[in-house]
Amino acid sequence: MDDRERHEESKLSRREALRRAAWTGVGFASVLSSAGELAKLSAQGPAPVQPTPPPAPDSRYPMPPTWNRELRQLAPNVYAYVQGGGPGVSNAGVSNPGMIAGSDYLLAIDATQGPIPARAFIAASKKATGGKEFSRLVNTHHHGDHVNGNQFFTHAEILSHPYCRDECVKAAATTPNMWTPTPGIADVAEERKLVPPSVTFKDDLTYFIGGTEVQFRFAGPAHTWGDMMAYLPQYKILFAGDVGFFWVAPYANNSYISKWIDMCDTIQGWDVDVIVPGHGPIGGKKDLAEMANYFRVLGVEARKRYDAKMTPGAAAAEIRLGRFDNWIGPERLIMDTVRWYEEWDSTLTPDYNAMAVREATIEYNDIKKKAGQASEIIPLSRMDAMAEAC
Repeated sequence: MDDRERHEESKLSRREALRRAAWTGVGFASVLSSAGELAKLSAQGPAPVQPTPPPAPDSRYPMPPTWNRELRQLAPNVYAYVQGGGPGVSNAGVSNPGMIAGSDYLLAIDATQGPIPARAFIAASKKATGGKEFSRLVNTHHHGDHVNGNQFFTHAEILSHPYCRDECVKAAATTPNMWTPTPGIADVAEERKLVPPSVTFKDDLTYFIGGTEVQFRFAGPAHTWGDMMAYLPQYKILFAGDVGFFWVAPYANNSYISKWIDMCDTIQGWDVDVIVPGHGPIGGKKDLAEMANYFRVLGVEARKRYDAKMTPGAAAAEIRLGRFDNWIGPERLIMDTVRWYEEWDSTLTPDYNAMAVREATIEYNDIKKKAGQASEIIPLSRMDAMAEAC
């Protein structure tokens, strides 16, 4: 019996052990709640948690830069609201929205993840444009860090791909009805609701806002099955949504990784100079190519271990990614390895497999403990937080 077969045989016993641990309160209080969250997993986004690297940073390679929160003007009437980040900054769940100003209204690209960033983005946009209001909002995909702020765009028509809307509708049924005070997300308890998009479009859609042409282009399946990007040809600017993660380890929770890489390669042929990623500092084609290289390097390393019939958790515990070990949020290596395995196993679906990621994390931690690498152990609460928010 090989390692993978033994792993399959042990799944039921492992799950039973997790259930017993949950009832006895031995560090697994979130197991049952995590299982209960599966109905809304696919409509959430990365959790704002402080990352602890699974492999330690590699001193041979540069560390990520630090970048500040700001509303940055990229071209006439074109702005990106870049949320601050960098090493040691809890920024895993923040996302960068965009704003296009017309003569009498504003268009938003994504809504951020909660009351604090959404209101800050809206206030900064109004200040920069003489008090203009948002009347259009386009969600690039369904993850919570891009749609949870929808409720604060009270006068805006909200648009998305149909898949994004469908996932938001599912999530709305189980979204808590109150915001809980959370650093960087919500400062007070207040009413919470997930507002799904009311208009959908499957293919490309173009807005002419004042003198600015904004082409919304379908990019999925890539990061999700409903990705949209905003391309401004006259200024050679691309708002990539979560097709782009710069200096930040990408989330492959709902991804089709090989097609995501293909999309990154396609963008290399576009006339683009500036790329606003969903996560990380503003960059360009070189940064997008480097993110695709993260997946390529991981794919090579994971495939060797897949072919050797190692389980995802054991594979992740062995893999080193060189310069990418220094990227923010390297614990996502586990999630991303699981996703590669599902693609190769032909078990890939649009949904996030939270249980598989949790099992891989448990196995990963067991291996690290036996190796005496306690500093590389990933708290299960962190992975559960990712699950509840992705």
